[in-house]
Amino acid sequence: MSDATLRASGALAGGEAAGEEADDTIFADYVGSGPDGSASIHLLVEGAHCGGCVRRIERALNTENDVLDARMNLSTRRLVIHWRGQAERAGALAATVARLGFTVVPFDPDAAIDSHERRGRELLRAMAVAGFAAANVMLLSVAVWSGHAQDMDPVTRDLFHWISALIALPAIAYAGRPFFRSAVAALAGRSINMDVPISLAILLASAMSLVQTLNGAHHAYFDSAVTLLFFLLVGRYLDHRAKGHVRRAAERLLALSREPATVIGQDGRHHSLAASRVRPGMALFVAAGQRVPADGTIAEGRSALDNSLLTGETVPVEAGPGTAVLAGALNCGGPLTLTATATGDNTVLADIVRLVEAAEQRRSRYVALADRLAAIYAPAVHGLAAGTFLGWLVLGGAAWQDALLAAIAVLIVTCPCALALAVPAVQVVASGRLMKAGTLLKSPTALERLAEVDTVVFDKTGTLTRGRPELTGAETVAPADLRLAASLAAASRHPLARALTRAMPDVAPASGVAEQPGMGLAWTAPGGEVRLGSRAWCGIATLDSDAAMELWLRRADGSTLRLTFHDRPREDAAAVVADLQRRGLAVEMLSGDRVEAARAVADELGIATWRACQSPADKSARLTELAAAGRRVLMVGDGLNDAPALAGAHVSLSPTSAADISQNTADAVFQGALLAPVVDSLLVARQARRLVRQNFALSLAYNAITVPLAVAGVVTPLIAAVAMSSSSLVVVGNALRLTILRRSS
Repeated sequence: MSDATLRASGALAGGEAAGEEADDTIFADYVGSGPDGSASIHLLVEGAHCGGCVRRIERALNTENDVLDARMNLSTRRLVIHWRGQAERAGALAATVARLGFTVVPFDPDAAIDSHERRGRELLRAMAVAGFAAANVMLLSVAVWSGHAQDMDPVTRDLFHWISALIALPAIAYAGRPFFRSAVAALAGRSINMDVPISLAILLASAMSLVQTLNGAHHAYFDSAVTLLFFLLVGRYLDHRAKGHVRRAAERLLALSREPATVIGQDGRHHSLAASRVRPGMALFVAAGQRVPADGTIAEGRSALDNSLLTGETVPVEAGPGTAVLAGALNCGGPLTLTATATGDNTVLADIVRLVEAAEQRRSRYVALADRLAAIYAPAVHGLAAGTFLGWLVLGGAAWQDALLAAIAVLIVTCPCALALAVPAVQVVASGRLMKAGTLLKSPTALERLAEVDTVVFDKTGTLTRGRPELTGAETVAPADLRLAASLAAASRHPLARALTRAMPDVAPASGVAEQPGMGLAWTAPGGEVRLGSRAWCGIATLDSDAAMELWLRRADGSTLRLTFHDRPREDAAAVVADLQRRGLAVEMLSGDRVEAARAVADELGIATWRACQSPADKSARLTELAAAGRRVLMVGDGLNDAPALAGAHVSLSPTSAADISQNTADAVFQGALLAPVVDSLLVARQARRLVRQNFALSLAYNAITVPLAVAGVVTPLIAAVAMSSSSLVVVGNALRLTILRRSS
């Protein structure tokens, strides 16, 4: 993190006084200008945990007169503000967010990663401390409970209470910080969240237990406070880990464009330059095997460019002088000299990044059922506990200690353990079941969204197909011709040449084969030159409409032979498509490949609705159309060009063979060469949805029974803790039923 970022962090942390002139200057250094003259800044917001936090931040900023737009991405915690005015205004806008109780610093991807990892370590340490304390305090509590039944000496009982206090109070002070900070920040922003009643329950139970211990009372409730804290930390840590995968999606995309560029100076010398410092008009050198650092036009050289991550096209594209190239494309052939035409945020790769972030922004507004219930939980619990305290104190004429004890019992008995476990318990069991089948869930709301799916959209290359071309019709080709072609193909890294080599693994490579980048291979035989490559390289003038994947062999005598290749569908692709359609789901295919290749796969698998030559923006636009029509879309894809669609779909799946960005953007990742996990994920999600609804019903029934008893003073904090734990066990037990439910139709 830079010094300026550190200074800004200190100035605008957690609602502290902000907006001073020095702070304005710091944030002004990070302000950019738009083509319309507006100013903009990217900020990193710490402490935002849910959609409600995002809405509060955006609402506060959008009410400012000079603010044109304010949008926050919950996954990456990036807040983008556009306004009309001076750059110095940035400090005041950041202070507006800080006054809501959030920490604000200029956005830095590296700082975001460091901050996320630092918070993960903090939660893990807090969970370990709380777990250790809970185990030891519970052992002491068991001894006290047994002593009550056997006339334990009061001195021994008080000693155990004091030992419990010495263990629990420091542990609560340390491990409760994530909840206490969040609660204080919410109160500072004149609002309440779920952490406020949690913090109150823990602190009041601890304080009352200390008072009881000081007075030598029979009961203390340190065990309830520290055990509650431990289980809440477990849930918070798991949620933190799940969100971490999503936050790295756009960062991994941007990493493709961070590789240094080789710039050719005016004196002809090559020197390395950060990709962010490349400017239009610069001459760039791209060696074989390197990725193109900026959009540009080829000035010298010929090669084959692999655009599969960007466009989804299976076969590398031949490129020569005058050909436009895209940042992120892989140079598979000879060295190239480019003239940069678009750099930084103006490249097609940057457009994909923006599409991913915009799609995640839309999807991050999807609020889980538990979060929707939580929105009304906190004020209801506060009102109930306060009413109980005042009722016993004023109407019941009880002492303030007894009234407070009843209020604490209400806070504990209504603690959202069962409610908080209603979804996570089912998610853990469902995740374990799917993991055994080779599917890893990464999003906390993936199951909920999978259960709502009515349309499945597949990418073609690498998803419906194996993503590896294979030679077809080999039986119709003379063995001598195949051996000749394979001996030349062994000298190339072209995907079709490799496919030919795999088909003829026993053929020895020919010596002296020369490769013409972007064209093909040439070998001087005793009878003349032999060529293997494109139509033009082999002198074929005509074009066939079905020319999807092919190589041509021109023999020494000038005769030619066509070798065709096919990217075969996955073994169970047709069965999976038919199964989905039988269950009433609509199935579509969106491919970046050519029409001929897309039509062949769609016809073979029985997919009636399909589109070819789809760019990342085209795929996202199609999903937007389906969403506007009320469809809940499951997107299954594997390429970088699928990342915006994966992020923008209602829910998404990606195979483990996919690009890193696709795996990190998707809500779930499945292993193996089969597509069956797609159907299994949908079925498990629907079963999980039924169990979640049952768990909510059980939790509400528990509260309907225990809350009136706690308000009436019948339930002590100890009984409340036992009842609360019992309700959690019931919820977990119901979730475990998912392990025995059969694969229903």
